[in-house]
Amino acid sequence: MYPSRNLLIGAALAGLLLAGCTSKVTEATQYSGFLPSYNDLKEVQTPSGGTAMRWVSPTWNPNAYDTVAFRTLEFYPAPKPNERVNQQTLADLQSFMTSRAKAVLGQKYRIVSNVSEARRDSKPLILRAAITGVSASNEGMKWYEVVPVAAVVGATQAATGHRDQDTNLFIEAELIDAKTNEPVVKVVRKIFGSQLSNESQQITTKDFKDAIEKLNADIWAFIRS
Repeated sequence: MYPSRNLLIGAALAGLLLAGCTSKVTEATQYSGFLPSYNDLKEVQTPSGGTAMRWVSPTWNPNAYDTVAFRTLEFYPAPKPNERVNQQTLADLQSFMTSRAKAVLGQKYRIVSNVSEARRDSKPLILRAAITGVSASNEGMKWYEVVPVAAVVGATQAATGHRDQDTNLFIEAELIDAKTNEPVVKVVRKIFGSQLSNESQQITTKDFKDAIEKLNADIWAFIRS
């Protein structure tokens, strides 16, 4: 009787662990506070095959605008470089993502640093966007590692650098109608980078470049209609 009960508990715990490890979107507990509101965000599939949490105003029309005010991708909260994600990596990520976003948006809109630089007769959007996290987490635990002894072995392997790790980049952004100062699009997205061989390997911008290109392809698909 008791072994069966323990097995059921173990299976339930395994489900919870696997659900947490394999989540394709940013969890509500991981929202940074960069966006004024996270109300009405819904999970959506993107053209590149990714997943995002997004809200779009019923009035949204990408062709109703001709200018985007966007200076740079921000960090929120203030980044804390460490031995795995150093200051140079953070600076490279900020520069690369900012330049790629401007290149994609610039195919449709005129890009200015501030709304004050927009032409008087323009119809501008304001883009607020931030990197809210860069992390590496252990590759999803297998169901059998829920057994206490095996779970301890798994934790030891991670501590000694033997478990593969998944890299994640967290992005939050909103588009604001500059005339009304009201948001028209809100997005929270978890980007999956390269898999690292162990927990001592440094995270670099290169680990996310392919994923960032997919992100920008999704941006283009969203605004080009």
